[in-house]
Amino acid sequence: MSHASTADEVWGVAYHITPSRVEEVKEYLDIREINGYTIHEVPFYPADDHQSPIRTIAYIGTPENPQFTGPQDPPALAEHIWKSRGPSGDNKDYLLKLDESLDQLSPDSGDGHVKELATIVRALEAGSTATKQSQRNASIDAPN
Repeated sequence: MSHASTADEVWGVAYHITPSRVEEVKEYLDIREINGYTIHEVPFYPADDHQSPIRTIAYIGTPENPQFTGPQDPPALAEHIWKSRGPSGDNKDYLLKLDESLDQLSPDSGDGHVKELATIVRALEAGSTATKQSQRNASIDAPN
């Protein structure tokens, strides 16, 4: 999926941070999101149309960032995600949780690119599990 075809609408969740914890939470997020993201102040529009937009900050990867790689072949990107691990854990776990969370937000909240990557990663996981099981079975059947 090219960036030119991405939706103008992005679904997510906004969290209210109590004033006494703002600095602590911001320090944590600054470390977690430091590589590839910059902080932007953005309006958040609650799903309830009767509420006014809320002022929020978001960590966004932009093309100006040296870590930004631009559009990539989805199967190659999914394999990279499947194999990668960062300070916060396995990248595949983050992707799969993001996909599940987007599906749970609203019937309209899915993201085609995230869904495609998650589907490929799940297939890689299934293939890896099947390969490991075959290897275990082969070692059990091997004569001593």
